[in-house]
Amino acid sequence: MKMKERNASASSAEKQAAGIAAAKLVEDGMVIGLGTGSTTAFAIAEVGRRVREENLDVLAVVTSYQAEMLAIEAGVPLTSLAEHPVLDLAIDGADQVDAKMNVIKGGGAAHTREKVVANSAIRFIVVADDSKMSEELNHFVPVEVLPYARELVKKQMIELGGVPVMRMASRKDGPVITDNGNVIMDVEFGTIDDPAELYQRLSACVGVVEHGIFLNTDEVYVGRKGGAVEIIK
Repeated sequence: MKMKERNASASSAEKQAAGIAAAKLVEDGMVIGLGTGSTTAFAIAEVGRRVREENLDVLAVVTSYQAEMLAIEAGVPLTSLAEHPVLDLAIDGADQVDAKMNVIKGGGAAHTREKVVANSAIRFIVVADDSKMSEELNHFVPVEVLPYARELVKKQMIELGGVPVMRMASRKDGPVITDNGNVIMDVEFGTIDDPAELYQRLSACVGVVEHGIFLNTDEVYVGRKGGAVEIIK
């Protein structure tokens, strides 16, 4: 097996360990939120297994078409925030997590719905493999933008010291379109010394639907080498 393949396999095992560990938090009668991404996919699969094999009584709100498809395939019963506006628990992945549990999300272009679900939950759990952990946030920040306002938002991102790049689709011409019908700008800010301040400044920009900085994480389940899971609170 080539080095790249070994690394990918190890990373997948770490993601699986984190996802399964977080899924153990789900209890009978809960209404939960399920996020989007490769690590959360393992949590969705595990919740589905528990529904089938343990008769787990649960309802789930999903954050994207991808998560919806995975949940249906796994046999997880679905509901909506309109029916259940307060969730017991939300499980989601991350692009990067810093030492203070500040998180950047949005690599899957679903961070607007993910933030709605995370803020609707009594308890928000992030699942990640070791590669997503960092002392400081230095990952680009995904920003969902109204197409009508893309030039205005680009100007505002530059004024904030960012370098915005429109996210382009890989298998079709044109930009990535979110589940909400908007576009994504990936904005590079370098090392983010004060995530809370940048959070507020991005939220104040006209034409921005939502950005990928999350400040409300309750716990992080980190898959480490060898299948161990570290819980950071």
